[in-house]
Amino acid sequence: MTLQATVGDVAPTRIVPVLAGGGTRLPAHVGVLAALHDLGYQYRHLVGVSGGSVVASLAAAGVGIERLGQLFRDIDFGRFRGHSLVNLLMRGGLSDGRVFERWLHEELGGARFADLPVDLHVVATDVRSAQPVVFDRHTSPDLPVARAVLYSISIPLLFPFHHHDRHVLVDGSILAEDGLFRDWAGDHTPVVCFRLRDNRIANEHPARRVLPLADYLFMLIRTFMTTLSREYLSEALWLNTVLIETEGMSPLEFHMTPEQKNRLYQTGYAATRDYLPVKLARMAQAVR
Repeated sequence: MTLQATVGDVAPTRIVPVLAGGGTRLPAHVGVLAALHDLGYQYRHLVGVSGGSVVASLAAAGVGIERLGQLFRDIDFGRFRGHSLVNLLMRGGLSDGRVFERWLHEELGGARFADLPVDLHVVATDVRSAQPVVFDRHTSPDLPVARAVLYSISIPLLFPFHHHDRHVLVDGSILAEDGLFRDWAGDHTPVVCFRLRDNRIANEHPARRVLPLADYLFMLIRTFMTTLSREYLSEALWLNTVLIETEGMSPLEFHMTPEQKNRLYQTGYAATRDYLPVKLARMAQAVR
């Protein structure tokens, strides 16, 4: 489908970006934010879900686009992957998540939600109620942001279940997407969800003789998360969603090359640049 804006359409310059999912494909979300900056779109609220919450938290803390790009070009995502079957049995995940949480806590300077210059909303899933749980400056001002992000990225079997108050929390992507389309700013600022989708067959996961059960679980998780990213997008949400095709990159690519990371960045940038202005113009036209 080709999008075209009509003459006279006036698109809003302030939006609420929702960086949704993505797993380790974080450079794509950095490309989204770079395109928003270059297009002149501003935001006072930023929503992060699953992998998107990592980028959203850093951006909300004031980390610039260049630093974000460098950070995710240099980081080895494999350092956060665990293989502990004992931890899986005791806590529900191959990794305990502590290495990731310490890394992000340091990058954020120990920031709590109340410390952030931008209103950040981090979404996790409560498996007891099958409902979203939102962490922000209103619901949890003194909570370290890195802890909330850990809740949001906790893919079942890969990271453990987390207990917070009465909730048992896992990855924020395990929700119907319409739960993300709410009036986050409280003033009807347009909400746009940037969603990563992979419609190609990912590279085959190499088999190993050491800890084969951990590998089998990893392949199962990757298949589940890839299938989740391919879920049908309803027509009602189409106008408020920018789909970013990741060209065979699965949500659990822990050992990406610099070229793959750069391609993800460029894909996120191009999709935002090409589709967002037209969709916002259509939104403005629809409310007249």
